[in-house]
Amino acid sequence: MASLVPIPDAEKNFPFKPAFKERYRQLTDWEEFKRYSLSFLRRSIRVNTLLASVPEVRKSIQAKGWQLEPVPWCKEGFWISHPERRDVGNLLEHHLGKIYVQEAASMIPPLVLKPKPGEIVLDLCAAPGSKTTQMAAMMKNKGLIIANDYKGDRMSSLGINVQRSGLTNTIITLMHGKRFFEFQFDKILVDAPCSGTGVIRKSLKTITIWNPGMVKKIARQQKELLENAFKNLKAGGELVYSTCSLEPEEDEAVVDWLLQKYPEAKVLKAAVSGLRTSPVILEFEGTTYNSQIKSCLRIWPQDNDTEGFFVAKIKKM
Repeated sequence: MASLVPIPDAEKNFPFKPAFKERYRQLTDWEEFKRYSLSFLRRSIRVNTLLASVPEVRKSIQAKGWQLEPVPWCKEGFWISHPERRDVGNLLEHHLGKIYVQEAASMIPPLVLKPKPGEIVLDLCAAPGSKTTQMAAMMKNKGLIIANDYKGDRMSSLGINVQRSGLTNTIITLMHGKRFFEFQFDKILVDAPCSGTGVIRKSLKTITIWNPGMVKKIARQQKELLENAFKNLKAGGELVYSTCSLEPEEDEAVVDWLLQKYPEAKVLKAAVSGLRTSPVILEFEGTTYNSQIKSCLRIWPQDNDTEGFFVAKIKKM
């Protein structure tokens, strides 16, 4: 693992709120979490196997002086660095759609969902398209992906990334996730909007806007999205619920809520080889969560020097 590079004056310019410190001291090793959250995030790419092979892309990028370090849990993923440059987006391979600039932890939800060629898949909160394009590659452009988002200003990036990546099995839709009715999807990805406490190192302003009231409000929206996704999943189908939040109310509590409301929902083991994870939260602020949640993934920034993530895999029995 590469050495951490602290963000200059990060804590001075973006001080943590006392309530935030108190909460996260209960949840994890606070000093380690703070050290990683206030350090630069390593850049990473994923090779788009619809347009190029991994050996071909690796060879061409390294020939330009870039260094590639494999991401242990994704055979198409690499951390990328250069002694003098940071402009990964200027690489020809990026413009040609042969690579997608994607954070290493962001590659995890599709790997857990495992969409297959021929399946009908919904990406409920798809923009800007990192996971949509990853799933299309996993499906070898066969079957169908509905890539949906509800904000018009996010659709342009989604459309551009879908086209550049050479996707031919994907339809883009613009609507709120709660507006899907009576579909029968094989697989659904709900990479839900969240408070973003797992990606502080990418957006330091998260520290200043965080508050418990905001977390509770977002959790209500997440429950609404997850519930409607579950309703649109066919019997025997599977969905993945993921966030880049580390708040129990947005993660374990949302899954617990679904399990209480729908007895036919079952949490499946979400295992990803090569990935270091931490224990999930089974009790928080006096509330005990369903023991099935032990099968979910909780990933802190300090576990793999990435963003923080939560991933749950749920089957409709």
